[in-house]
Amino acid sequence: MSGLIEVTAENFQEEVLESNTPVLADFAAEWCNPCKRLAPIITEVAREMTGKLKVVHIDIDTTSDVASQYDILSVPTLILFKNGEEAARNIGLIAKQNLVDFINNNL
Repeated sequence: MSGLIEVTAENFQEEVLESNTPVLADFAAEWCNPCKRLAPIITEVAREMTGKLKVVHIDIDTTSDVASQYDILSVPTLILFKNGEEAARNIGLIAKQNLVDFINNNL
């Protein structure tokens, strides 16, 4: 599957925690300007890393229980999950190459 997957509280367990491939979860909000600036970078990385990484988008306003569970206090927050566990976290806007390095260094 290529591109970004929208995740809700209902499919978080299946799409993120039970995924056979590492997952980059983009916790964001519609009202967040840095999130809007990061969105095209996330989409591009999702396309480029198809097969190596699953990339999901989680709206903290509609999925607040999941955001709370992972102590999301600021957006955008990116969490890399491996085998259902948090492996790394980045808070704030990040350049594409830095994002790719963040992913590769933590896979």
